[in-house]
Amino acid sequence: MSRFASALLLTSVSLAASAAAQDARAVTEPVIPPVCTVVAAKLSSVADGPYRSLAAADESKLDTGRIQSAIDACPKGKSVALRSNGKADAFVSGPLTLRAGVTLLVDKGATLFGSLDFSQYAVKPGSCGAVEPKGKGCKPLIAIDRAAGAGIMGDGVIDGRGGVTIPGKTVSAWDLAAGGKGGQILPRLVVANHADDFTLYRITLKNSPNFHVVYSGGDGFTVWGVKVETPQRFTHEARPLAHNTDGIDPGNGARNITVTHSSIRTGDDNIAIKGDGGGLTNMTVSHNHFYYGHGMSIGSGTQGGVSHVLVTDLTLDGTDNGLRIKSAGNRGGLVHDITYENVCIRNSPHPIQLTGSYGSDGASRGDFPPVYKDITFKNVAVSGGGEFMFSGYDEAHRAEATLDGVFVTDAAKYTYKFTHADVIYGKGGSNLTLPAGTDATVKGAPSNGTPTSCAGRFVPWPE
Repeated sequence: MSRFASALLLTSVSLAASAAAQDARAVTEPVIPPVCTVVAAKLSSVADGPYRSLAAADESKLDTGRIQSAIDACPKGKSVALRSNGKADAFVSGPLTLRAGVTLLVDKGATLFGSLDFSQYAVKPGSCGAVEPKGKGCKPLIAIDRAAGAGIMGDGVIDGRGGVTIPGKTVSAWDLAAGGKGGQILPRLVVANHADDFTLYRITLKNSPNFHVVYSGGDGFTVWGVKVETPQRFTHEARPLAHNTDGIDPGNGARNITVTHSSIRTGDDNIAIKGDGGGLTNMTVSHNHFYYGHGMSIGSGTQGGVSHVLVTDLTLDGTDNGLRIKSAGNRGGLVHDITYENVCIRNSPHPIQLTGSYGSDGASRGDFPPVYKDITFKNVAVSGGGEFMFSGYDEAHRAEATLDGVFVTDAAKYTYKFTHADVIYGKGGSNLTLPAGTDATVKGAPSNGTPTSCAGRFVPWPE
């Protein structure tokens, strides 16, 4: 058994015992429901460069109809199992819709591939697979719309094949994304809309053409023991890969969310909490490992507000950003009561970043300026160098943060940006030495202390 699996077994207990948990539910490890129907694989996966895919002759042999029929016929409280069958280990599908109370179970050894025929996902003819100003032209591979109690579980794989060449073209979905100037309209892997008590459990999600998981407007979302994976953004023949492939993006009116015991490495944000729409409140992110990606993010849209978020027992190993809150004057709002505790960060160019002027348009004035209040960093250890940023929007719309047990633990080079911000040094101490900044204040002073231990916490990716 791997060290990661052993850790899962040791820590797979009720999260409700944590007094600091912000998800108001008593979250325990999910249980896979009994199977109502087994759908057997008819196709076999093949190697396609660094990826797994399908033979060209199999691309048109869609399993969409038989999978959807099984889901539609399955009673609440049961699961539809996608299962390998001898050498046949693969399914290929266009858009699927989960029903209330029904779980899609992808068994170990089976892979559900998203179709590379983007016409399958198009909301209207020609609307999906385009490179044009952003819009909602694609259905996701799996949609959960106002269906309570649904889930996606199992030890198998759901693969969007974002890096595989599109049949009849010379480019992949990620190539389209890289070439898009105004945006790209490509399928997401899983989109849950007003789907209360939705669960992702043990499943591997990979290579989405766009975001992997979007959860909006629901009450109750659990992610437990999940892997989300793409290649690193810049690794293949000097071309940008896996653009806009966020791991898990909850928000837009969502509440009571837990992401735990999971591993994420993507070409964009590992987690991005969205505060536009109706905002987000009551979220716990616990016992996770992030590898490459853009880090643990809030924003950039925060118009509806983000509040009552706890991030605890997190490692970030080589992420472009560590702990980040990002917004701008045209899409900001109040972000408050956010706590990061017991976090280890190494080799991140931006270990902590609070910015009110995010993006190419971030410095522009707008009607929705961001405000960051009651942001607490507690027992955070950083190594490998980088820039710390505490930067609000303007004098009236500030970034307020408390550093309580925040330490750099090596002699690497660290720099600081400190504007329109107010920083408090807590009782746990911190050796971050903030320079004099524009319209910036400090309460207390740097001091010695004992950094949180990161020994043994940076574990290998769980293959």
